[in-house]
Amino acid sequence: MNQTIGFIGLGVMGRSMANHILQAGYHLNVFTRTKEKAEDLLKAGAVWKNTVKELAEESNVIITIIGYPQDVEQIYLGDNGLVQSARPKTILIDMTTSQPSLAKKIYENAKTRDIQVLDAPVSGGDIGAKEARLAIMVGGERAAYEDCLPLFEVMGQNIVYQGEAGSGQHTKMCNQIAIASGMIGVCEAIAYAKNSGLDPETVLKSISSGAAGSWSLSNLAPRMLKEDFEPGFFVKHFIKDMGIALEETNHMQMDAPGLELAHKLYNELAKNGDENKGTQALLKLWKS
Repeated sequence: MNQTIGFIGLGVMGRSMANHILQAGYHLNVFTRTKEKAEDLLKAGAVWKNTVKELAEESNVIITIIGYPQDVEQIYLGDNGLVQSARPKTILIDMTTSQPSLAKKIYENAKTRDIQVLDAPVSGGDIGAKEARLAIMVGGERAAYEDCLPLFEVMGQNIVYQGEAGSGQHTKMCNQIAIASGMIGVCEAIAYAKNSGLDPETVLKSISSGAAGSWSLSNLAPRMLKEDFEPGFFVKHFIKDMGIALEETNHMQMDAPGLELAHKLYNELAKNGDENKGTQALLKLWKS
């Protein structure tokens, strides 16, 4: 295990993912905008790098999971960014949910420097990250995917190669579209249970494992009932993801009414001051 992994972005999910890599025995370099977020990892043996450039020059495989497409573009294609600073033969893995077109742009730019890029967004939230059972959807060259599969297996369980550059991001859009309408259904089901005089917790015991079952129903509905709206995945980031998906559906001239409604409702939630809450906070819109 002589690879040195660079990791950029130690947020709600990134910290757990980086920790799994460290515990698996890899050498780990880390960088994030707020160094305090790295303290636990540094105590456990990770090595702090002061800049993206410094991390890129001293890592064989570099993983990013950051905020928005503009952040991804800056980290990868900006001055002293990863594509400019990484050594030839390095593999760059963006696990941020970002634009498929940007994934392709980064891939093409990196290829001119003999650097491989994989777009590998994830699903599973903070729980999946903590328990190393994320779903990982990967686009890019298959050979690079196969080289990185042991690393992906440290962080996730459902790891699927989807195709050429951008395919991972397109697959994540499918994931977010399915979640968007599903979250409306979860909230409506809970609201209906309460309004009809049922015990929502008892209702969940019946419907979570039946035909209505979903990850959101099993993992986020219990948080809703406890009024635990702390983020496993931020409302503001979900709005970003749905915005990307809507851009893509517009390019395809495809109707997506469920996605449009969810995007509208989550924007309303954010305007109410809940953009930094978890996506399960959508239930608040059903309260008087």
